[in-house]
Amino acid sequence: MNRKDTTTTCDQLLGICGLDPNEKHHVKKHKPIEIYTFIDPLCADCWAFEPILKKLQIQYSRYFRIRILVAGRLEAWNACKKTEKGLTKTKQEIAKIWEDIASKSGMSCDGDFWLEHDLNSPYLASVAIKAAELQGPHAGKRFLRKMREALFLEKQDITNQQVLLKCAEQAKLDLIEFKQDLTSKNALEALQSDVHTTHEMGVDVVPTFVFFNVDNEEDGIKITGKYPYHVYEGILEDLLGFKPEANSMISLEEFLQLYGFVSTIEVAVVFNLTEQEAEKKLKALMLQQKVESVPVKYGMFWRTLN
Repeated sequence: MNRKDTTTTCDQLLGICGLDPNEKHHVKKHKPIEIYTFIDPLCADCWAFEPILKKLQIQYSRYFRIRILVAGRLEAWNACKKTEKGLTKTKQEIAKIWEDIASKSGMSCDGDFWLEHDLNSPYLASVAIKAAELQGPHAGKRFLRKMREALFLEKQDITNQQVLLKCAEQAKLDLIEFKQDLTSKNALEALQSDVHTTHEMGVDVVPTFVFFNVDNEEDGIKITGKYPYHVYEGILEDLLGFKPEANSMISLEEFLQLYGFVSTIEVAVVFNLTEQEAEKKLKALMLQQKVESVPVKYGMFWRTLN
């Protein structure tokens, strides 16, 4: 990679790596936008939104913070289990929905999971997200990503405590603290708070995003489901009152170092490439022994080699 001879750093405020420490970065410490992100641990559509969310973070993270809320409402959970007529979907039907989401989004999720496991509720997985967040928001987001990888890529039962502990270990959490927090009052109250907010904001479908400007008391902008990227840029502009300036773009290698394990479609979306172009660049890095490919049911993931 042709780069000038400087040491690059990570900026925790921007949430990105690869910055030149000799360059002055004009970044506001105050982030005026807060994005409430309502999810469910078993929601494949939430998983499919990851590429767009990563692009938003890479480009505009100086302007917003993300708050993850577990939509514990029964309607949100039932949304992936009920037909339009209110009838309970069969496992085969839910599995097909996952497969369809994977094929359309490029974010692999294996519908065979539903044929191999019996689940009644995502409760323990929901509490686990809140337990991880007690170790800090970044720890919570790392854990959520590992939990999703275990579920959607490896077909692991994330309502099983041992699976959750493994995810916590991979996310580099304090395992003793995490295990205690799985049954702690603090984690339960955090989940109850999410459920209350979900009800208060009338969220009954996931994923749902509510954008707020924290500097005024106007109602937020609520958007449900997945839309083209420019829609989210437009919401940021509307709430800010000006066109946001994108961060300086990081390189592909810096992106991989930042996230560690990503899909081809995530690279394609963030860097405005086709999947074929993204795969070509990733294969070039693989030949340089900088990444390894990890085949999944739909497409490919890539892991950084340190």
